[in-house]
Amino acid sequence: MIKEEALRLGFQQCGIAKAGFLEEEAPRLSQWLRNQHHGQMAYMENHFDKRLNPTLLVDDAKSVISLSLNYFPSQIQEDPEAPKLSKYAYGKDYHQVIKAKLAELLHFIQEHIGEVSGRAFVDSAPVLDKAWAKKAGLGWIGKHSNLISKQSGSFFFLAELIIDLDLAYDHPFTADHCGNCTRCLDACPTDAIIAPYTVDASKCISYLTIELKDEIPASFKGKMENWMFGCDICQDVCPWNRFSVPHNEVAFAPASDLLQMKKEDWLDITEDIFKTIFKNSAVKRTKFKGLTRNLDFIKKASKEA
Repeated sequence: MIKEEALRLGFQQCGIAKAGFLEEEAPRLSQWLRNQHHGQMAYMENHFDKRLNPTLLVDDAKSVISLSLNYFPSQIQEDPEAPKLSKYAYGKDYHQVIKAKLAELLHFIQEHIGEVSGRAFVDSAPVLDKAWAKKAGLGWIGKHSNLISKQSGSFFFLAELIIDLDLAYDHPFTADHCGNCTRCLDACPTDAIIAPYTVDASKCISYLTIELKDEIPASFKGKMENWMFGCDICQDVCPWNRFSVPHNEVAFAPASDLLQMKKEDWLDITEDIFKTIFKNSAVKRTKFKGLTRNLDFIKKASKEA
């Protein structure tokens, strides 16, 4: 019943896992942090125990409901020379869209099952989304460290509803269908995928254009591949994304004229235009100052090339 309602709300997949300590993830997360692979994302060091145990986040947590929401677009930016924006940022901020759907799902559970308490999580709290999605049977974690579904590739958001209700649990996804493929490692221009399944975030273009608040290090000149916000390279080259189909989420429709903007439009962007185009967008996170920093960096690099 919960899964049927999740699909009705527009989610692509829904799986359920028993809440508990993530034993396998604990040493991996600890090592990743020790190696400073989180760069300046100091928040990744916070709430270490809570990241690994949802029962510390939600009182009497019994179940983790993992959900995916497709964001693969039907069209991409028209000008091949224009600075590039990650596909997930074309439309409305996914945090707002998914939180509203999760609130509806929780209300549905409470209405049809009874007194159930829980919390919704969308990429903004110490929850290891990919680990729980794998545990709930949604897919496997690929060599680029994104979750991959055999049915739909990897262009989707992940979210969770953690509730204090025992449910029927799905089998964890144990197979790895990456095989000998290394396309994501070979294609990453900054060598951020330092080994299969391990990403040094401090080298990732998404980190450099969104999370990094300082100037982008000069060592990345000529390696940004024209990305001004986020990066899709490792997903674009993944063979499993041949199964991606365009989403039908109205809120993810691109802002007016966004995909038609030419290279010159982006390089001459004003703060007023930024506010208009990205009014309800995830791009607001980097602010006008951050986006122009990124644009200046790739513009200077192209001049020196």
